[in-house]
This record gives sequence, structure tokens and C-alpha cells, in this order.
Amino acid sequence: MTPTSLPVAAAARPLVFITGASSGIGQALAERFHRAGYRLALVARRTDEIARWAEAKALPADDWRMYAADVAQTDSIVAAGQACLAQQGVPDVVIANAGISIGIDTAERSDIDVIARTFAVNNVGLAATFHPFVRAMAARGSGRLVGIASVAGIRGLPGHGAYCASKAGVISYCESLRGDLRPSGVRVVTIAPGYVDTPLTRKNRYGMPFLMAPEAFADAAFRTIEAGVSYRVIPWQMGVVAKLLRLLPNAVFDRAVAGRARKHREGEAG
Repeated sequence: MTPTSLPVAAAARPLVFITGASSGIGQALAERFHRAGYRLALVARRTDEIARWAEAKALPADDWRMYAADVAQTDSIVAAGQACLAQQGVPDVVIANAGISIGIDTAERSDIDVIARTFAVNNVGLAATFHPFVRAMAARGSGRLVGIASVAGIRGLPGHGAYCASKAGVISYCESLRGDLRPSGVRVVTIAPGYVDTPLTRKNRYGMPFLMAPEAFADAAFRTIEAGVSYRVIPWQMGVVAKLLRLLPNAVFDRAVAGRARKHREGEAG
């Protein structure tokens, strides 16, 4: 996209930058923030999906821009952030939402590559999403950097090693970044979703307690981000479950998850 000068009234409205905005949680967050009066900077590999969604919602041209990027490629997502700064200005909120979830078996050589790809998207990609905006937000003295983690980052589940480890990494990374940026006025918000009804979760072959509609999750996440809460599990019921999981001795936890269905591996049917 070529740089476009926005009308003063549009530029004065707050701006949110969202990765993984072509479907699921990202799309629901985009709709919720737009409803609250935010301008949108929407990032995905499949920009055609974003364009179709924006057309269906009849979004005014001044309300949104889209940026094609592969979060797994650092230069790609950094370039998208820099384009946003040039075209729309410094966001008020940056949401690193893009993520992948694939089952693994460490005995399989190909799954080691799946682990590497998962970390490239879920961890390096998250940091690279924040990177273009950190200094600009700190210079302004305000802003929110939002990392989308998962309750799966609290304990390791069989067959979920890559995803669980990556989301545990998101939680710890965001906690560290929060300390780094505390003096600057920039807040770091970590949101750990439970189960949300998205294309990512519909293939799961195990029970998903407290399953949320994407719109319900987006509404709760919006309130959390606006309040600048440092860490929250959504829905609150999964927050209770998360606290209990942390307290379980390993032997009890291991028995509780024994026989649990595993996440699909890449290319695995059923």
C-alpha cells in the first residue's frame, strides 16, 4: 500500500495494530475495537480475507489499513510495523495475536521443525511485532503492548509440547518486557485465553470446557486492555482452573492428564 495522508479528525482517533487479523480472535478484536471508535491497522498473510471482511462490514476507508506480513519472518513483520508508523502514526494499542498450534511427537524428526516454526511465530514473531513501536511509544509516554498467550502455557500437556512451551514463553517474555518498560509509561498486557471457538480450535479432539464465542472473548479482552491490566486469563472460570493447575503436585497432574487426546500433528487426519 502507498502512504496516505489521513484527515485530521481520523488521525486524532486512537489506533490499534493487530496481527493474525484475517480470522478468529484477531478478526473479533478488530470488530470490537472498531466499534469503540479505533482506527484499525490489520496484519495477516491472507490480506484478501481482511479485505472481504472490511467490505462486508462496510468499513469507511479512513477507518482501516491492511498490511501483508508473515509473522514467522522477522523482516516481514517489522516492515509491516514500520509501514503502519508511516501511514497511520504510532498506535495506541499493539496486539500480537498471530499464533499457530500443532501437535508434536519429539521422536519424529519432522516435528522438531514444527517446534522451530512454532517458536518463530509465537515467540520471535511476537517480539518482532512489538519492536517497531517500542521506542515511539516510550517517547510519547503511553501505549499498550498486548501479548496473546494461553492457559496452555501454564502446564505442559501431552502432545502439546511446542504450543505449551511457546505460550509459557509468551507469558515470561511479556512479564520481562513489562519490567523493562515500566518507567516509560508503556503498559504490557498479557492475556491468556482459554478455549475460544475459532478455526484453530475446531479441529481439537478433546473436551474444551468454558468454550467462548470469539465476540465474547473480544469484549472481555477489550475491557482488560483498556484497563491496562498486566495479566488476565479469559474467561475467569479458566483463571480458576489455571490457579489450581499451578498448585497440583506433578504426580497428581500427570495422572489427571493421562490418556488425554493429543493435539493433531501436522498432516495427521482425524
